Amino acid sequence: MQESRKLEDYLIEKPKPKGIDVLCGLKHFSIITYAVPSDRFQGIFPERFQLDTVEINGQEMGLISVVPFIDVDFTSAVFPFPKFTMGQTNYRIYIIDTETGERCVWFLGTTLDSWTLAVPRYLWNLPWHAGKVSFDCTLNEVNGLYEMYHMETESDWAAASVDLIQSESDLLTFPGFPDVESALVYLTHPLAGFYYRRDKKLGTYRVWHKELEVKPAKLKSANFKLLSDLDIVKEEEQSNPYSVLIEPINEFTIYLPPTIVG
Repeated sequence: MQESRKLEDYLIEKPKPKGIDVLCGLKHFSIITYAVPSDRFQGIFPERFQLDTVEINGQEMGLISVVPFIDVDFTSAVFPFPKFTMGQTNYRIYIIDTETGERCVWFLGTTLDSWTLAVPRYLWNLPWHAGKVSFDCTLNEVNGLYEMYHMETESDWAAASVDLIQSESDLLTFPGFPDVESALVYLTHPLAGFYYRRDKKLGTYRVWHKELEVKPAKLKSANFKLLSDLDIVKEEEQSNPYSVLIEPINEFTIYLPPTIVG
């Protein structure tokens, strides 16, 4: 059983943006999470990090999330700057940094639908990849729930498609956690990410956001090529997620540039 956590203990004052830090809205933001046996993550991240496991039916499981969204009003957090809109999908594993004790995520990588991909990919060596991302969503303005949520990504690295739907009868249930709040802290509030850069060095960056106001959803269908290619979540398992969460729009601050660790 994961430990009990209160969100108030993890909410920090927003660090003041400076330099090239970025402010962006994340539209059609969803977190589709799978629970799989922990041994499937062997060798993916350095020994400095350990999998932040959850016990489900007596078995230690690791959690991995696919996070699609549209960056809207992506712009400088400091200076007047043009605003960009672009589709994006992140792939992340929940880990613990054993040097600091911080719960964070390991980024397998990102698909981005924008010419601005050149900056993170080539200037900072981030594991970001080109993809043509499209969303087709219908949001009920009365109850704030999605009547239709479809995302499709054309990508050599991580082709993906997912269909979600929401109803007022959807429930928040998280096996392996003592309560809903503890699970939401785990799933929605890691503020640090680590990854292997394209030059194989270890990199990191940080974000800030307020409490995410996510609601549960159901998965109608999904196909995430990267997860099956890596044999983390087999194709036949992808129709059975651990949890699905959606928030129509939120706001993130991203602190840049990313840094090399060590």
